[in-house]
Amino acid sequence: MTGTDVAARAAAGFTATYGAAPAGLWAAPGRVNLIGEHTDYNDGFVLPFALPQRVVVAAAPAASGWQVHSELTPEPVTFGADEVARPGVLDGWAAYVAGVVWALREAGLPVPPARLALASDVPVGAGLSSSAALESAVLTALVELGGLDLPVHLRPALAQRAENAYVGAPTGIMDQAASIRCQAGHALFLDCRSGAVRHIPFDVAAHGLAVLVVDSNAPHRHVDGEYGARRKSCEAAARLLGVPALRDVTISDLDPALARLDDDVTRRRVRHIVTENQRVLDTVAHLDAGRIREIGPLLTASHTSMRDDFEITVPEIDVAVEAALSAGAYGARMTGGGFGGCVLALVDADRTAPTATAVEAAYEMHGFPAPTARVVGPGPGAARL
Repeated sequence: MTGTDVAARAAAGFTATYGAAPAGLWAAPGRVNLIGEHTDYNDGFVLPFALPQRVVVAAAPAASGWQVHSELTPEPVTFGADEVARPGVLDGWAAYVAGVVWALREAGLPVPPARLALASDVPVGAGLSSSAALESAVLTALVELGGLDLPVHLRPALAQRAENAYVGAPTGIMDQAASIRCQAGHALFLDCRSGAVRHIPFDVAAHGLAVLVVDSNAPHRHVDGEYGARRKSCEAAARLLGVPALRDVTISDLDPALARLDDDVTRRRVRHIVTENQRVLDTVAHLDAGRIREIGPLLTASHTSMRDDFEITVPEIDVAVEAALSAGAYGARMTGGGFGGCVLALVDADRTAPTATAVEAAYEMHGFPAPTARVVGPGPGAARL
């Protein structure tokens, strides 16, 4: 399925629902995080890139309120200012759309009434940030439809607020920043405290490499409660250590910091965040120098840390990583919040099919449902099509 197909479906859905052509099409991508897991809400560093898969919004001005059609449901959802003002009135995918309207209005921006139609090829539930892609596409459409004065660098925080305060998901800012601010051929080096970004060259094809993303198709296990528990543990550890966030514990501070903590679980959580931040910085240094293959061991070390110290992997994920490494991957790691989702592997371009086959064989041997593999490259962020 191509991005053109998704755009055509969004436009067709708009015309079929509203009996007219849309005023325009806007798209925002899902993302895969190259490295830097659970560091975002610790004010740390992340390095995502945008996927080719996108959410596309077909939209046009309306007389009043907001009406949204999605491929996920047969009937459009309609809501006005009263519903928007009350989080919890809408649920499912519609809550993300209403949350964007709410966040824009809370920021004092005159959100235009609009009719929208949504289509997507971002896999749902795979840890590739389909929700942030939805928020970012809707936000981009509404900002441009209304001619709103909202610079691009301020947009991710509003989209994140929609998810945190309206939908109620305690996510960091990485997903929305990646969906909105990424550039093709680059990874996005994001300082989650300052919001500063730098676009890091990541042209894997030019180096004879590829990124293989394997969706484990494993059901997410306790992801909401466990994600929140990890966040609370990190915040509690920062308070115990007397720092604003775990980002303020450097790699040279790590051993003394761990010695001040009495609980072994807390020590392991802290060790993951501190070492993961350093791995992001080291990965950026390698990419700046054009040494893409040399990031492989950092990717694998990140996975080991997530498995042993942060305890967010599941057997399907661990098996996929080991199979990819055994097939010759330079490095492999879980990507996303954990407890299911996807693995990424850095491989030679001519090894994508054998690596995918090796993961499939390992899954069959363990009796797991078959995984889904796709080759991805860094694409552009949110934009009008």
